[in-house]
Order: sequence, then C-alpha cells, then structure tokens
Amino acid sequence: MIRKAFILAGGKGERLRPLTLKIPKVLVTVKEKPVLQWNIELAKKYGAKEIVLAVGYKHEQIEEFFGDGSRLGVKIIYNIEDRFLGTGGALKFAEKYLSDEEKFISMNGDEVKNIDYAKLNRIHERNHATGTVALVRVDDMRDWGSVKLFGERISGFIEKSHELRGSGLINSGAYLLSPEIFDFIPQGKFSVIERETFPKLAEIGRLFGCENQGQWLPTDNIERLEKARREWKGL
Repeated sequence: MIRKAFILAGGKGERLRPLTLKIPKVLVTVKEKPVLQWNIELAKKYGAKEIVLAVGYKHEQIEEFFGDGSRLGVKIIYNIEDRFLGTGGALKFAEKYLSDEEKFISMNGDEVKNIDYAKLNRIHERNHATGTVALVRVDDMRDWGSVKLFGERISGFIEKSHELRGSGLINSGAYLLSPEIFDFIPQGKFSVIERETFPKLAEIGRLFGCENQGQWLPTDNIERLEKARREWKGL
C-alpha cells in the first residue's frame, strides 16, 4: 500500500507570467481546479493519505487554499523552503517525513496527468527498484530529452537538444521511490534528481520505468496551459 506522496509545489512559474505575479503556479486552474489539486487527488486515488508539499514561492496562498487537507480527505504537510533547492534538494529536505515508508509517490505539481501508479508499483516490486519512473511518449523530444529503456530497466538518459529529432519516451516527472533514494541525494544543497541521482541509479541497475498510457499535460508555460485547459479529461 502506498501511504504517502511528495509533490513539488514551490516553483515561481516565471514562464506563466503575468498569471504567476500574484499567485503560485500550482494554483493556476485547469477545468475549474488548481493544478495542484489534480495531483493531490491522483496521489489519493492510489492510496496516499499523507501528502508532503514542497513549497516556497507564495506558499501562504497554497496553505490558505488547501489548509490541513481534510477537505480533500488527506493530511497535508507543508515543507517550506527558504531558498530554491531543486527537485532533488527539495526531496532530501523532506526526508524526515518519508524515510519511514516502504515506498512513496513523488511527482511534479505543475502537470495534469493520469498516471497508473498500480502499474508502476508492480514494476517497482518485481524489480526491487530504488526508483520507478512513469514515461510518456511525445512527438518531439527536443524540449524534453529522452530516456533509454531496456525492457523495464532504464539504462540511461539523453539530454534535451535541438538535434534530438522525432518521437520517443521522456520522463513525466512522476515516480515511485523507495527510501534508499535519500542515500543518493546530497544533504543541504541544490540538487536536480533527474540530472544527478537518476543517472547514478541507472548505472547500477536500480532505476526502472514504464510507458504511461494516460493523459500527461504540462502547464509550465502559457501555450501548454491553454492546451491542458482544452484537452484535460480528468481522473
């Protein structure tokens, strides 16, 4: 059973300005709900009752909107960063809330997505994984980079580049992680889990993945937000 989830919700959303001059980007709405709420509901759908939110920019507004989480049937813990720590640094900063779990959900808070965490869990358990990544197929990998998948094992990554042509699998920003992940993240410093931690895990055969068939719609710039507002079908 997956009891806890960690959601990144601290970004400034500079590519969403002017919308994010007054509100944090995770409170921008898609289909009449804040993007963050869709992610909380996704985690709850797969059993998470305790949600750790990594917050920073305008966090007071997030706390005011969601409160203790009881309105959504979960318990919310706000882990407030006084400086930007990156995806890995933010996770390490929240270690005390997650290290007692067998495994936990981890995800970005700025996409609307329908990730099959039950499928992710089966792969995670079968391979005794440290991390299992939900992958999505896109038509153009140039803005995302690519993931090399050998069976269920992730063998490496290709950085985003204008020379990276065509369709392929990319990292969706949604994971299932075991607590040993914290052994691979440095303490008290800026760290990007996708660039620093995951390649190490791939190298030693501890990182796995699978293609997700559900919707995945990022909302990190105006064009993508408008696309999500048109196309998102909900959970």
